[in-house]
Amino acid sequence: MSKVLRRALGWGAAYLVLALLPMAVVIALLRAETRGPGVEFGAMLGLLALSVMALQALVSGRHRWFGEALGYDNLLQFHRRMGLFALVLVVAHPVVMLTSRPAWLDYLDPRDETLRALTLVGLLIATLLLVATSLWRKAFGLCYEHWRALHGLLTVAVVGGGLGHALMVGHVTEGLTGWLIGGLIGLSLLLVAETRLLRPWRLRHRPWQVVETQPVLGDATTLVLAPMGRHRLVFAPGQFFWITLGDSPFQLQQHPFSIASSAERPERLAFTAKRLGDFTATLPEVPVGTRAFIEGPFGAFLPDPGNPSGAVMIAGGIGITPMMSILRTFADRGERLPLWLIYANPTWEEATFREELEALAERLCLEVIHVLGEPPEGWKGERGLVEPDLLARRLPADDGQRDYFICGPGPLMDAAEGALIDFGVAPTRLHSDRFDIV
Repeated sequence: MSKVLRRALGWGAAYLVLALLPMAVVIALLRAETRGPGVEFGAMLGLLALSVMALQALVSGRHRWFGEALGYDNLLQFHRRMGLFALVLVVAHPVVMLTSRPAWLDYLDPRDETLRALTLVGLLIATLLLVATSLWRKAFGLCYEHWRALHGLLTVAVVGGGLGHALMVGHVTEGLTGWLIGGLIGLSLLLVAETRLLRPWRLRHRPWQVVETQPVLGDATTLVLAPMGRHRLVFAPGQFFWITLGDSPFQLQQHPFSIASSAERPERLAFTAKRLGDFTATLPEVPVGTRAFIEGPFGAFLPDPGNPSGAVMIAGGIGITPMMSILRTFADRGERLPLWLIYANPTWEEATFREELEALAERLCLEVIHVLGEPPEGWKGERGLVEPDLLARRLPADDGQRDYFICGPGPLMDAAEGALIDFGVAPTRLHSDRFDIV
């Protein structure tokens, strides 16, 4: 069993223990005079929902001691699925309770204890909004900054309101269980405070500034940042940072960018982004001299230069950026491990860094394979999509040691991952970096 898999299983077991411990204690201490199996089951659903919601701060908080072992892409997908699971629990909790005791429908009548009734209905509505705005942010027309503020407020409301509801009911939160639930939610609030307050506070003394803005192929922009002072950031090629542009790190505007520059040149950091969203569309207008704050590095999208089998990189569109950091770093270090890069774009004009890739191929043991959806007349390279037959034709047979790095649009990544697994590549050697963190 690999070290990464052991760490992942260890953290997974710890998560399950934290999520299930309050419910397990209640079941162990359940009194003989229960309120009936339906009511007790409904109460357990509510208790589990509260635990899962509290642990969402652990999963989503970009904590290196937790995230690096599991991979931030995996954690993001897990965070989303556990959010949906929590929603199911929150809805099932009152349904099961009220089905078992229909008389409790009176609790939802605002004419009798208005505050209690409004709180219960409000908790359900807040949970529905929390999940819906996260899954369909763009459909709701929410820019990232507004969504981030709303997401934080709704999370605090749901977790805080759920704790208040559990403590007021009292039946399952007496004694040890109450302390466990309170401690779990206290941990959640501390993690939120560390992410939203302590980190920006530490960053305020390490500002950077934009020293160059470069338009590049593919309707993209490269921002080059330099430190305002003697501080530096040590990072590994392929990692990413969270960037805040402005005079203060205490802003809702904070976006993830993969590093595109060489790890051998930490005094100048380059980030390249395509104009795809409301924030990235403004990057060409960012003036030189703009202050910036950088949180990171994060991620484990890291090839092993000591692996004699080398690495395969599959990129689509602007997903080339973490690969550029890897290739530029390897070139600066004089690495000679075998590398293959499959780079897919709709057209030749959208192939960002295509000229530099030709130069890097001469400095490295690198084979660059361009794939175009709409190739120009006379094109002799690959065309169409990154499909299994293309991968089988252009890549060497897997030897059980080679690593694979994939970054780009979701359909390309799904297709490449599925094809490689079908070819016998172990999932532990597949490394994905998706651009839908927010």
